[in-house]
Amino acid sequence: MLIDQVRISVKAGDGGNGALSFRREKFIPKGGPDGGDGGKGGDVYFMVDNSLNTLLDFRYRKHFKAERGKHGQGANKTGKSGSDLYIKIPPGTLIKKRMTEIVIADLVENGQSFLIAKGGRGGRGNARFATSTNRAPRHFEEGKPGDQIDLDLELKMLADVGLVGLPNAGKSTLLSRVSNAKPKIADYPFTTLQPHLGIVSAGEYCSFVMADIPGLIEGAGAGKGLGHRFLKHIERTKVLLILIDGSQPDPQSTLETLMEELITFNAELLKRPRITVLSKSDLPLHDDVEGFSYDKRISAVTGAGVTEIIYDIWALLKKEP
Repeated sequence: MLIDQVRISVKAGDGGNGALSFRREKFIPKGGPDGGDGGKGGDVYFMVDNSLNTLLDFRYRKHFKAERGKHGQGANKTGKSGSDLYIKIPPGTLIKKRMTEIVIADLVENGQSFLIAKGGRGGRGNARFATSTNRAPRHFEEGKPGDQIDLDLELKMLADVGLVGLPNAGKSTLLSRVSNAKPKIADYPFTTLQPHLGIVSAGEYCSFVMADIPGLIEGAGAGKGLGHRFLKHIERTKVLLILIDGSQPDPQSTLETLMEELITFNAELLKRPRITVLSKSDLPLHDDVEGFSYDKRISAVTGAGVTEIIYDIWALLKKEP
């Protein structure tokens, strides 16, 4: 199951309290102060882990808290600092402050970390407050609280190529043909209800990641039918593969609808290199295909034209920075 939006709360560790303590020595009032400082609270970090591809781990755990610092002790012993907490996330995760669209961090590289909440400072022990006029201070400090923040996490898949088309255009069949991805396939619309990723080989030592998003409907660019939630997964792609079902009427209108939805969602998407593909060429083509301009024609069922498409995509990807 792909979980791509979650809400969580994180809390850094509180600082440990300073100690109220006196050593026992002759001729020194109350032995002299020797209360140590409290330890610093643990920080909270996010860390990218390439082995993850969903936010599923956050579905049942919503609250994360780092360890608090240990309290100070006598003999001027400083409390141990609390352990830092590292929260693992998949590459492509956006971290936003709750209820806002303010992006705090956008983490994409494996091993990349980001400090999200800083641990509280440890309180000072009474030894810190000794003066020439107050040689036996009883004052000490409590530790400072660690940062606390409510967050929205949003996953935008990292893929090189995005498959775009109406429901039942053959996107899932193509992805399963060219990769090891196993999206659900059936001969009816809206079979794909969540995005899928597949690694496509374009020859020895050459490969790219292809994303299949659920079929778009009119109004998807404005958010209809979870359009925004699906379209965000192709925002990071470098190439768009537009699939038009050649067995259906009015392919030109279909293409215009898809382009309009992309523009409505994010006009920058139309600046990406794209290949317009007439799919399902194993079926009788509709008469409306005559006069329709497209780049390639394929059948994901028989494999006709698929290899050529893979090499065309790879050629475009090599040109992209």
